Amino acid sequence: MPDKEALKGGEFLIKETRATDVFIPEEFDEEQRMMAQTCRDFTETQVIPNVEKLEHHDNELLAKLLKDAGELGLLGISIPEEYDGFGQKFVTSMLTVEEMGKGYSYAVAYSAHTGIGTLPILYFGNNEQKQKYLPKLVSGEYIGAYALTEPEAGSDPNSGKSKAILSEDGKYYTLNGVKMWITNGGIADLFIVFAKINDDKNLSAFIVERNSEGLTTGAEEDKMGIRGSSTVQVFFDNVKVPAENLLGDRDGGFKIALYILNLGRIKLAGAAIGASKATIGVSVNYANERKQFGTAIANFGAIKHKLAEMAIRTFATESLTYRASQNIDDAIAALVAAGTDKGRASIEGLRQYGIEASIAKVFGSETLDFVVDEGVQIHGGMGYSAETAVERAYRDSRINRIFEGTNEINRMVVVGELLKRGMKGELDLLTPAKAVAAELMGIPDFGSTSMDYYEDKHKLIVNFKKAILMVAGAALQKFTTTLQEQQEIMMNVADMLMYTYAAESTLLRVEKLNTLFDETKHAIYKDILDVMLYDTAAKINKIGIDAVNSFAESDEQAGMLMGMKRFTKAAPVNVVAARRRIADQIIEAGKYNF
Repeated sequence: MPDKEALKGGEFLIKETRATDVFIPEEFDEEQRMMAQTCRDFTETQVIPNVEKLEHHDNELLAKLLKDAGELGLLGISIPEEYDGFGQKFVTSMLTVEEMGKGYSYAVAYSAHTGIGTLPILYFGNNEQKQKYLPKLVSGEYIGAYALTEPEAGSDPNSGKSKAILSEDGKYYTLNGVKMWITNGGIADLFIVFAKINDDKNLSAFIVERNSEGLTTGAEEDKMGIRGSSTVQVFFDNVKVPAENLLGDRDGGFKIALYILNLGRIKLAGAAIGASKATIGVSVNYANERKQFGTAIANFGAIKHKLAEMAIRTFATESLTYRASQNIDDAIAALVAAGTDKGRASIEGLRQYGIEASIAKVFGSETLDFVVDEGVQIHGGMGYSAETAVERAYRDSRINRIFEGTNEINRMVVVGELLKRGMKGELDLLTPAKAVAAELMGIPDFGSTSMDYYEDKHKLIVNFKKAILMVAGAALQKFTTTLQEQQEIMMNVADMLMYTYAAESTLLRVEKLNTLFDETKHAIYKDILDVMLYDTAAKINKIGIDAVNSFAESDEQAGMLMGMKRFTKAAPVNVVAARRRIADQIIEAGKYNF
């Protein structure tokens, strides 16, 4: 077998991936599973019993729970041992985030601290900053927060008004400004703050301690969901920040913000996996207990359809998220082996897979929204009661489509970044796009299905990619440099990319499981894959047709519509039978168990 082939970020669109080259969750080793179990035990015994208190803004308890997690080492999973962390790989930290994701709004506080509140110092800090702050953040002595958003600067952070003026002697900066929606703001000891120095064009980043004179926080926000996390405004009134607390380069804060957003996006997907699995468990238990018309509602086909679809989408999210996470780890390892500093290598690894991180964020957050919505529906009237876990899960889920860049922004990022890399020559998009255009002009080759199950599935994925290249190539040719202004078409292409990446990741995982499981155990995974690909073909067909009809005309339109039909032709699947088998396994286990 050839050595593992690593695709560059975004390259999945133009190259095929072998099942042997991806990481799947079933491959976590014993040490990683033990860390996950520690997180699971902590969530079940310390967090869940206290969720009600947290929702009433018991910030003292919230801070204590973060410090308790620090004592167990859970705040330093991926922090190097020299700073008192465990020094684990990125994919391991993702597994722990998944387990913490089952802890409702506590998961937000945990993720903010361990991710955007800590890692900017690890990745961009100098040696003195790392030595001074990382051990305290790892232990929980310090709680971290990330202060970027301002009242007039949300999706466009570089338009922020916060200002830092360097003193004449160069010893300190005087910081003024207001930050809003700051997670952990009410309990944080340390803030990563973004502001422009003097009249700089771009932001710079600073490490600001809470006890700094002039730093104050507002009242806790009364939010729709994630009420157990602290969210406040932070005010900086002539705050003196020592010059040595400038994080990274002057004028380099915008770059830091973008890189850390990539991190936050994929971490959010990890937490969404955990929350989805927990909601499926709560929902199936209710369906097994609730009786109507003389039988448990779990026996009804409509309920089985819901449970199966919740599981299929969660399985797909899990597949694509851990695939991308391992890609990031592999990129980091390759850069370190080539002599790059670990911090810089981590930054570049995250940048390289920024497209996949945005896909994971969008797909994961929308999967969780679907899962919690169906969870409420399965509970019926009880699901609307604050007494039930699904009511809280439903409220908590909604923020995820706004966090870390709205899903609309992330869709634009996916396509915009892909095109930018094509223009730079990092990805050869032109050659395959021309090949698809030539294929459309030729005699259609509908072909016959092969006798090999996986060969047929891979052919379908290849055709999905051809559909994307066809639409994106034609749109780019028509609109050239103004394509970014055609946001509806951009989002159409983004959705086609997202569904294709999810479908391919699911296929590769199921194909790899074929080598680990016997045929009987593996059959249910083929059911998941069959339904996933069948539904994806229909989704891509509809999205692609909408895109084509929005800009193509006459013969070009007719040719592309014919191509779309060809590229999304999928073999028939008895989705009712497949979903019932999937649901029956969940119903018997009383939980998500794939």
